[in-house]
Amino acid sequence: MFLSIIRDINLTLICFTALLSSAHGIEIERSLNWKRQGQPVVSKNWMLSVANPYAAKAGAEILSKGGSAADAMVAVQTVLGLVEPQSSGLGGGAFLLWFDAESGQIVTLDARETASRHVTSKLFQDEAGEPLKFYDAVVGGRSVGVPGIPALMLEAHQRWGKLEWPTLFKDGIGLAGLGFAVSPRLSMLIARDKKWLSRFAATANYFFPKGEPLEAGQILKNQGYANTLASIAFDKGHSFYKGEIAQDIVSTVHAASGNPGKLDHLDLEGYQVKERPAVCLDYRGYNVCGMGPPSSGGLTVGQILGMLEHYDLPRMGYKSAEAWRLIGDASRLAFADRGRFMADSDHVHVPVYGLLDAKYLRARSLLLDRVGALDEVMPGNPPFVNALSFADDQSEEFPSTSHISIVDQYGNALSMTTSIENVFGSRLMTEGGFLLNNQMTDFSFRSHKNGVPVANRVGPGKRPRSSMAPTILLKEGRPTLVIGSPGGSRIISYVAQAIIAHVDWGMDAQQAVSMPHFVNKSGSFELEQGTYAETFADELKAIGFKVKVRSLNSSLHAIVVKDSGLAGGADPRREGVVIGN
Repeated sequence: MFLSIIRDINLTLICFTALLSSAHGIEIERSLNWKRQGQPVVSKNWMLSVANPYAAKAGAEILSKGGSAADAMVAVQTVLGLVEPQSSGLGGGAFLLWFDAESGQIVTLDARETASRHVTSKLFQDEAGEPLKFYDAVVGGRSVGVPGIPALMLEAHQRWGKLEWPTLFKDGIGLAGLGFAVSPRLSMLIARDKKWLSRFAATANYFFPKGEPLEAGQILKNQGYANTLASIAFDKGHSFYKGEIAQDIVSTVHAASGNPGKLDHLDLEGYQVKERPAVCLDYRGYNVCGMGPPSSGGLTVGQILGMLEHYDLPRMGYKSAEAWRLIGDASRLAFADRGRFMADSDHVHVPVYGLLDAKYLRARSLLLDRVGALDEVMPGNPPFVNALSFADDQSEEFPSTSHISIVDQYGNALSMTTSIENVFGSRLMTEGGFLLNNQMTDFSFRSHKNGVPVANRVGPGKRPRSSMAPTILLKEGRPTLVIGSPGGSRIISYVAQAIIAHVDWGMDAQQAVSMPHFVNKSGSFELEQGTYAETFADELKAIGFKVKVRSLNSSLHAIVVKDSGLAGGADPRREGVVIGN
């Protein structure tokens, strides 16, 4: 059946082994050269910045044929799920921001995974009620939520697509069937994760043919994935949520030896993409718009910027320890609020308006008006909080995610962060050739603390809190910056810093995504190893911060929109590229 579908819709005509010989391949080569030189890619009509050259090529093909940013996103996501399976895919979820050129409105779509209706708040606790060790929870079916990506791709296409649905899968199917060259990053991550990837036979057979990890440059085929894409192209995801693929997902989750899950057919059938109100805040004349709950990204980025609005960062510049003190402590205050108040707003009250209230943020910013680092950081008391108070949540998100930024020739803009959570997710590979997420471990493993409930506790049908922060900046009602990044809970810091770099310090798209990282969520001030950030260590220690020098592996993707055209940047820390026309 699957092979006949492939033949019928004629989607296996392109050979990807000669990627760089094509016109878009030449553009990819040029983009990589610009990135190495620290220069943005510029264009007049359309642009995309994504995490892998194969995916960039697929999206560029769609945009060059008159497709919309939504069309290009579908093509990009189908390829990303194949070539960087450690980060995102059909078995995961996403948050999407869309600027609609016709209406001038920002629309946000929540395709976060949902918990099975069978789970309880003790999902990640042992018989004594103590939290499980992280990898005891992650690896297997227990951590898998209902995937949202296929439903999101269809929803976005139905709202904003211009090309025929089956044509968007052409590159993904062709690449899966004919094979792609394994990237150095994928090869490295496979070897590093051997212990967990080897636990389940289907996963081990795919990533360790003949018992050895896939090597960089090795051609890898995935016929199961080609079949899955062909099925979705044919029936618009019916088989994924209600048919053969759904059965495959449920069987895989339940058969996970030693750690089975509870997901069933009705959980899959009931999945819905939800439109949510955008979370927006004014910052130095820009309207900064992001994703609301269950993502904490938009609120926390907004809080950081809202507190810093009252300080003259442009005058201080990026080489000022005082500027980084302010940014670091504003981040600590925002993360304290995040830990207490932010979760799935369909299940708990989240004081969205209170957290971004101008008077509240001004009061919080006054805490920064001092010499040296804050001694103690506590959640605030924002307005519009209901009578129920919550305990602080300390759940961690791990950095395996991807981001897509696109501006099309019609003036629409898309910012989408997409994830399966931990590297390679649950490590469960379906017969359909894709990995399943472990997003349920983004819930708090503890349901209560000292008898007080945690807002982000596990619940049936609930969506776990996320740090994903797809963001669009507007000025006079038009997009000026489209940005986002992977990076687990550090996403918030990466995105906020890049916005500050662009707005306050005048950096172009490539400079903003390339600058060294300074991250302070709630503990040590993390400075990016091997960069000039390290030189701030002594000064930051002297004013009261604990400091840790470490690798900080973002993958920011930014597009700056001006009257003169588009300028894009891709993070030099990973394999991403920018293509424009």
